[in-house]
Amino acid sequence: MAESAFNAADTAWMLVATALVLMMTLPGLALFYAGMVRRKNVLATMVQSAAATALVSILWVIAGYSLAFVGGGSVIGTLDRFLLLGMGMDSANPLASNIPEALFMIYQMTFAVITCALVAGSLAERMKFSAFLAFCALWLFIVYVPSAHWVWGGGFLGAMGLLDFAGGTVVHINAGVAGLVAAYVFGPRLGFGKENLAPFDLSLAVIGTGLLWVGWFGFNGGSALGANSRAVMAILVTHLAACAGALVWMTIEWVQRKKPSVLGIISGAVAGLGTITPASGYVLPWHGLVIGAIAGAVCYWACTQLKQRLKYDDTLDVFGVHGIGGILGTLLAGVFATGAVSATAASPDGLKGLIDGNAAQLGIQAVGVIVTVVWCAVATWGILMAIKYVTGLRVDTDQEREGLDLALHGESLHQ
Repeated sequence: MAESAFNAADTAWMLVATALVLMMTLPGLALFYAGMVRRKNVLATMVQSAAATALVSILWVIAGYSLAFVGGGSVIGTLDRFLLLGMGMDSANPLASNIPEALFMIYQMTFAVITCALVAGSLAERMKFSAFLAFCALWLFIVYVPSAHWVWGGGFLGAMGLLDFAGGTVVHINAGVAGLVAAYVFGPRLGFGKENLAPFDLSLAVIGTGLLWVGWFGFNGGSALGANSRAVMAILVTHLAACAGALVWMTIEWVQRKKPSVLGIISGAVAGLGTITPASGYVLPWHGLVIGAIAGAVCYWACTQLKQRLKYDDTLDVFGVHGIGGILGTLLAGVFATGAVSATAASPDGLKGLIDGNAAQLGIQAVGVIVTVVWCAVATWGILMAIKYVTGLRVDTDQEREGLDLALHGESLHQ
């Protein structure tokens, strides 16, 4: 394909969307997570996002992209684009023939980066840095890459008809379930439930939330893979869901605890953002409001009552927000998907869910959730056991009490 054959507007928008999604990890997620840990672990938490960006990006170029998005196998792709060999200035991936293949590749890279970085939130304040790097490398190829291929790269879940516009299964369920499994494998932080483990500086987390919120416009809007009306609708419903999630979480907390916390408001916004993700390219604005409101209520329950009942220490509530939100959003996509939003010339009826007359779609969504949860849980456990055997997973007691900034990196924030 000659370069002039690419759509200039689509290419320009996807360049912007790629930058927005990368911004979600650096500095968005880094600030969001750092603001919620203790002072002695701020730098160690931030550097996990930076390290994941560097490591996953290189591994994606080497083989991740090729295995996820090249070749039409039902389970995994091919190595035809190993080290991006054969990718020229005018080459295009059939999955996005309107933009240069290199742009499609790097856009998908930013999704892989933030998904690996998200998992770290469950293990903040107690994971060895070497173990985190090993985990990112193994988890990328064993969990993320196959899932991306199954859903978006021509694999069996996409062929089955699973609706996941921007990553309810691939990103949020995977990150959340991996975080839950890891939280059980690692065990709680020292002093969990006994000592004051309050966040160091929630102002950082608020700034991080803002960057995530804006970046999510590229995350969901960019998944339309073009500058079109569907991208605009995805951005609109994404914003509305975040707003509804924030207000509902705030209201419930205000009623139950008599004060609306800063942490609760930003957590509700992120819950709304994560939950709308799989449905964002299929639903109408009022659906976005409903999905965001449900997310605020259900994720609040998951991060308070469910967490206490299951007795796990997920430091930054990756499972309660992203895992539960991803499951909820994937199922709700099967309820609210509206044909008019996803209609194209090739498919004039679009993709429909339960309320638009296609009750079977909800069953397909449930199968996608189950497959993703089971594979991610089993594979994550196996990866962690392998790393534990080779290098160990958790810092020792003295290092944990001293703080990971000094113990692992020899640096600290000034008092």
